[in-house]
Amino acid sequence: MTATEIPDLTAELSAKADRHLWGHFARHGKGITAPIISRGEGCYIYDSHGKRYFDGLSGLFVVQVGHGRAELAEAAAKQAQTLDFFPLWSYATPPAIELADRLAHYAPGDLNRVFFTTGGGEAVESAWKLAKQFYKLTGKPGKYKVVSRAIAYHGTPQGALAITGLPDFKAPFEPLTPGGFRVPNTNFYRAPEPYNTDIKAWGRYCADRIAEAIEFEGPDTVCAVFLEPVQNAGGCFPPPPGYFERVREICDEYDVLLVSDEVICAFGRIGSMFACNDFGYVPDIITCAKGMSSGYSPIGAMIASDRLFEPFNDGKTTFGHGYTFGGHPVSAAVALANLDIFEREGINDHVKTNAPIFRATLEQLLELPIVGDVRGEGFFYGIELVKDKTTRETFDDSESERLLRGFLSTALFEAGLYCRADDRGDPVVQLAPPLISGPAQFDEIYLILHRVLGEASRLL
Repeated sequence: MTATEIPDLTAELSAKADRHLWGHFARHGKGITAPIISRGEGCYIYDSHGKRYFDGLSGLFVVQVGHGRAELAEAAAKQAQTLDFFPLWSYATPPAIELADRLAHYAPGDLNRVFFTTGGGEAVESAWKLAKQFYKLTGKPGKYKVVSRAIAYHGTPQGALAITGLPDFKAPFEPLTPGGFRVPNTNFYRAPEPYNTDIKAWGRYCADRIAEAIEFEGPDTVCAVFLEPVQNAGGCFPPPPGYFERVREICDEYDVLLVSDEVICAFGRIGSMFACNDFGYVPDIITCAKGMSSGYSPIGAMIASDRLFEPFNDGKTTFGHGYTFGGHPVSAAVALANLDIFEREGINDHVKTNAPIFRATLEQLLELPIVGDVRGEGFFYGIELVKDKTTRETFDDSESERLLRGFLSTALFEAGLYCRADDRGDPVVQLAPPLISGPAQFDEIYLILHRVLGEASRLL
């Protein structure tokens, strides 16, 4: 049967979806029908009608090596035939052992202990629980609070959601796990005077607010600071020069753990296996997921330092935490095969070489009246949209609704680009293409964005 002879089952599938499928972070109701994505190949996805789209978000910051990698499917099948499943609850499996060893060697400093989860939110949850128990075991039981940044997103479990800095996301589920406190993020585009002309001073100001929050709450009550290397929500806020160096000093001064939440930024998104290496700091814990397997099978991890593991290494103390499918043998085998591709094809070097080209291509959008800022690192960028470029006036909630959901999200997709039009902070368009992308793909992204954002400018 040829491609043209394949029956279009979209109507039937859509009816089933409308009746039974509950989408994630999705609106439902009369007149809302979710597009059905049925196939992927390289940097592209295809809907149920066969229309092709550029995957400008790598699925969800996940598909690092592109869609349709046969060897990753083969790795999954081979492992499933050998050992389909076994938990890591007091037992180990060869793929989990090998993957833990691999990740520990990629991680900086003494981050040598790998605790597997099935995703990023679980990794964040695990990190907070570890921080709490670590201090209870080391004679500081009052340390349970965490500091994170405004607008930052760290996951959906009750604990991870408490760390998240998006009030509208949290409100339906309150009261949440107590102990989450917020400090300013590093959005230099919105920096107030006198910091708006000195990015290093801005970074120092933002970092010092962490010290201030610890002092306000009491150093004997704060266990950890959770920070993404490049903050996702709000539109890709890079760290100012010297920011993480100062944060590390603060954490050491107050005996507070620094957690590098790299669920998005790890595995080449910025250019290294772990983005803390890109920005020159050594955290106490790394949380990661997404790109570890390029999304071919779900897996995440919390990677902790030897110091944090030590109280549990006495033959009797247990970290009373786990997930049935954490470190699943099939997922671990796929992750190992994925990392093999990284090394064989030089994926990280490819990102480092092409990141300046990606930046330069996207910065051409600054000529449009609706584009206020283009920011990010590696293959991870946000384009902030404004009503007025001179004043940097942003859109109110109703305007964002009309602009993002009423026009941009649909228009960009119809134009052949899957990306994110996001209003969790100021309105932005986010891009995170597969790491195999190059200048030709950057140009394709730019041309679609330029055309559609140009249309949006005329609607203002």
